[in-house]
Amino acid sequence: MKQIRRSDKRDAILEALRSNKSHPSAETLYESLRTTIPNLSLGTVYRNLAKFKDDGIIVSVSTVNGQERYDADISQHDHFICDRCGMVIDVPERSGCERDAPSGFTITRVETIYRGICSDCVDS
Repeated sequence: MKQIRRSDKRDAILEALRSNKSHPSAETLYESLRTTIPNLSLGTVYRNLAKFKDDGIIVSVSTVNGQERYDADISQHDHFICDRCGMVIDVPERSGCERDAPSGFTITRVETIYRGICSDCVDS
């Protein structure tokens, strides 16, 4: 993993993502930070998220309702996305889910996204 140059804004964006388990979008992170960092721009949030993703510090889960969603937990795990409300939650890693790579390829990560309706939306 690369060492990235630190800045107050970059640190705040990464900390906000790490402390948010809802897999937020750039817009959600921006809204949560702009009151404490008034000179923060949405573009700065997007650029830093792209940098974090390129450096392997975070992952992009999926695009949900037109917004890319991010996860600071880069450990092997799957996600469930509700097709009604857009909620994204972690699904614990399943044991015994090894996959064989095609000849000449090496699998470095396996990601599965489950889609459906969450229990809150089913009940409403």
